[in-house]
Amino acid sequence: MTSFFIKTFGCRVNQVESQALREDFLRHGFTPADNWETADICLLNTCTVTHQADKDVEKLIRQILRRNSSARLVLTGCYAAAHAPRIREMFPQVQLVGKYELGRALFNEEDICWTVSGHEGHSRAFIKIQDGCDAFCSYCIVPFARPEKRSKPLADVLTEIQGLVRNGFAEIVLTGINIGNYKCPQTGADLADLCERIARLPGDFRVRFSSIEIQTLTKNLVQVVQKHPLRFCNYFHLPLQAGCDSVLQAMNRHYDTATYARRVEQLRAALPGIGIFADVIAGFPTESEADFNQTVQFIRAQKLAGLHVFSYSARPGTQAALLPQLPAGEIKRRAEVLRTLDKELRLAFAASLVGTEQTVLVEEHKNGRLCGITANFQQVLLENAPTGLHGLARVSITRAEGPLCVGTFEEKAAKTNPTCAA
Repeated sequence: MTSFFIKTFGCRVNQVESQALREDFLRHGFTPADNWETADICLLNTCTVTHQADKDVEKLIRQILRRNSSARLVLTGCYAAAHAPRIREMFPQVQLVGKYELGRALFNEEDICWTVSGHEGHSRAFIKIQDGCDAFCSYCIVPFARPEKRSKPLADVLTEIQGLVRNGFAEIVLTGINIGNYKCPQTGADLADLCERIARLPGDFRVRFSSIEIQTLTKNLVQVVQKHPLRFCNYFHLPLQAGCDSVLQAMNRHYDTATYARRVEQLRAALPGIGIFADVIAGFPTESEADFNQTVQFIRAQKLAGLHVFSYSARPGTQAALLPQLPAGEIKRRAEVLRTLDKELRLAFAASLVGTEQTVLVEEHKNGRLCGITANFQQVLLENAPTGLHGLARVSITRAEGPLCVGTFEEKAAKTNPTCAA
């Protein structure tokens, strides 16, 4: 029987896709291999968002070709799509397959539906509702690798969520390359319309959004989240990238700091207790020391809950790669400053929740204690929780221990939507 091994690089979208591929392999009678050294088929779902991501993929390719040369080695994903000529020259033995040709290449089927029934090794389930981006931020290679915007039919999303809830998942994360661009191919329904339909589904579960660009975060979507507070997490991850208008303009980000700050203020007014997180890039080529300091000051002024910090990495083919680059040491220094700021923000956010009641998704044991995630994305260590507790539970936050909160178990969470039908 043919065995397979999947290695995933990069983002949540790739992780969801790999889960869907794993389920497809199993459905077609393949067996999972313990590692790439023994697999008949090695599929690498690749990333190219940084130079290091490219190096990681190339390193594994060389290892497989050297130590499992008889395997069928299939590359898909952003690295494969963006650097096909280079890969064919370096590794002619490798089979390059686009994401939407994998069904034909692997299973002799027209397409892969990218649906999942679970999420191996996770207590939360991620589903892919959208693909592709054409924003062409000047630093980003993703539009070159995933240029075609696609959205999953609304009915398929609802069916997928219902299946995951039946399989015991109490939190569903909607993900994609740019989920704010969701548009049902049959009906034209946008993300707000989809979420209104999700809100009507029965079951004890909540929904979280992956990152969403502020240009696509519509008033209607915020109103749906506000209208259904038990169904949708009071959490948004809003990519910022820079807190300086001249750098944002050079990045081709299509908004300024005033717009971003206004959106943060509107979200806080609509969704009390919201956790707002952001991506930020350190060391963009045009970023002066004054620009960087302005970014730090802007982020601190917004009182964000936390940051995901990225060191700028020049991507061949992007506009920013043509600019004079900052020294690697300076990029590293600025990234460390931002990571220190991230710790400061997370400490403050954890402290702000002391004395509140929160609904947590019970996730895992940590240092012998149960642990959970609040709707606004705060990790909580649980005290006096009953053995075997899982799903959603209410806790009282009693104290903060650094960036973590500690809470006492109160009760299982109230049903999110006990009477509505799909």
